[in-house]
Amino acid sequence: MVEQALGKKLALQKRQLTCLEEFFEAFPTVERLMLDGTERPVRRAQDYEQQKTDYSGKKKQHTRSHLGAVAPDRRILVLSQSYPGKAYDKGILNTEGWAEWIPDEVKIQDDSGLQGLQNEYVNVEIPHKKPKEGELTAEQKAENCTLAQERVIVEHAFGGLKHYEISAQVYRNRKENFDDRSMLTAAGL
Repeated sequence: MVEQALGKKLALQKRQLTCLEEFFEAFPTVERLMLDGTERPVRRAQDYEQQKTDYSGKKKQHTRSHLGAVAPDRRILVLSQSYPGKAYDKGILNTEGWAEWIPDEVKIQDDSGLQGLQNEYVNVEIPHKKPKEGELTAEQKAENCTLAQERVIVEHAFGGLKHYEISAQVYRNRKENFDDRSMLTAAGL
């Protein structure tokens, strides 16, 4: 019911971008997007193979992963389907294929979880990595600091999403795709 109401208010996020025109139609005023992943805990499966798929080494628990695109006003514009906890941000982005439909005029800001995206697209900002057996210059450190100050918005957006218990606590429901729909609804609120 809430999902239907949100859909009528156009507050629900896009799930898939299929063309450049669709991006411009859905988000005409967006000049900057921040991409990041978030994980939510799920109960441990009884099947060993499913356990291996759901286990996130990053969180040291069984999780589901989502990738989101957030606007500077903290709105989650695009939210991916749920993926097993083992999935990483760049892999989800490659599967979803959003980056190719984001125009070059829109700046994409990422964290190091999407390392390598800057080699594929011209409009990507990613923090500088420390070179092997070297140090970052003062200018690179300042650029990283500025990027982190701008990107904190995406962390706040996902933090606001986690205010809803269903997206923060261990998800125990067994209904097919309900975990995904509940996350989408919480992001729309």
